[in-house]
Amino acid sequence: MKRRQPAGKKAHQLWGGRFAGGQHPALEAVNRSIDIDFRLWPFDVRLSQAWANALVGARVFSRTEAIRVRRGLGRVAKRIASGVRPLRTDEDIHTLIDRLLHDEVGDIASRLHTGRSRNDQVVTASRLYVMDALSKLEREIVKLQRTCVARASSVLGVIMPAYTHLQRAQPVSVAHWLLAHFWALDRDRVRTRAARHSAGVMPLGSGAIAGSAFRVNRARLARDLGFHSISANSIDAVGDRDFMVEALFSMTTLTTHLSRLAEDLILFGSSEFGFVRFADAFSTGSSMMPQKRNPDALELARASPARMTGDLVTLLGTLKGTPSGYNKDFQEDKRALFDGFDGVALLLPAVSGTLRTLRFNRSRMLAAVSSSMMATDLADFLVRRGVSFRDAHHAVGSLVRQAESAGIELSELPVSSLQDAHPLLSSAARRELSPLRSLRNRELPGGTGPSAVSSQLASAREILSDI
Repeated sequence: MKRRQPAGKKAHQLWGGRFAGGQHPALEAVNRSIDIDFRLWPFDVRLSQAWANALVGARVFSRTEAIRVRRGLGRVAKRIASGVRPLRTDEDIHTLIDRLLHDEVGDIASRLHTGRSRNDQVVTASRLYVMDALSKLEREIVKLQRTCVARASSVLGVIMPAYTHLQRAQPVSVAHWLLAHFWALDRDRVRTRAARHSAGVMPLGSGAIAGSAFRVNRARLARDLGFHSISANSIDAVGDRDFMVEALFSMTTLTTHLSRLAEDLILFGSSEFGFVRFADAFSTGSSMMPQKRNPDALELARASPARMTGDLVTLLGTLKGTPSGYNKDFQEDKRALFDGFDGVALLLPAVSGTLRTLRFNRSRMLAAVSSSMMATDLADFLVRRGVSFRDAHHAVGSLVRQAESAGIELSELPVSSLQDAHPLLSSAARRELSPLRSLRNRELPGGTGPSAVSSQLASAREILSDI
């Protein structure tokens, strides 16, 4: 239930004793950040409960008082979770929680702020938020990876064209194409985990800039909050936003990979390709054209790197001119950070669902594999018989030109044409123009050969089983 501040009651602030008058409304408006940082409340409550415990060791609270404060914070959390909203005078989430805690436990709440500053408080809450959000993000990445593996397993024997410069290049298995996206996502997963580790350094106890004057046990505090280590320098700790940059960079790279997957699927789902058909549940229609089936989720995924790059550049631009220590500029850091996480949280389930529910048109994919795509295999046939690749490339290139001029497939050229191009191109060379043979010629690890892809799929499964 929303509580109104009584008329004439002084605004609840964490500062202000050295000022004679109140804030100008214009400053109050621009200085107020609670609309942005409100979502940090679970983490601010959590770190405040841990800080209450730490203040027992610093002899600021008795054990009984710390229990009282912790329980009061628990009731504050329930009130916020049940819908209590900020007052106009609540400057930020820390002020709101402090005000509500005073409502719950009285003046003892004022002692909770002993030895800490909003400077180390906000960056600690932000790190806890990032650690939690990146853990959720990694789980969503893994879900998409599992979808890639499941779909690859279902199309192991299916052949499709692979493209370079968006031109048909060589035949590959559909599983091989799907696993290409799996490995890009796996790098994203590793980057996300690394960014989470980077966020796991606890700044609490750094105070405003010089450290706390009260002997709290920072190592124990870090363990209680789930951090792996404590910050080494208080000036650096309150001004460090590298963990946000790394989180946004990992999301920017992730959305770049999602965009590439989306672009593949958008092309493959077009009438001109016809390789896939999107499920109704992940398609939209046109307000004018009844026949349309639009892959909107994928198109939004394709656009997403622009938004993420903007968030990353915004944060870097905010940081680049700030002197060491805390600066009010950092109020802007969370706009970019939260926007990044919000965007990715919407995209991943939509992309995963689209991929999970689409249908592959196997015959259409195989039909798109023309014999000219095995031109390299024909050249390799000559190389295995002692011809230099340069000469083999030239000979087969002349055959491709002949076939194009005649408007026929490379496989339809007469044997005489093959032998005119090179004497070693006998009728046996025609076998090299089979898509399946082309795949089987590429069994090197990492290649598109059936055994190589099966091994690759096993490696992907092993990675997922260890997560």
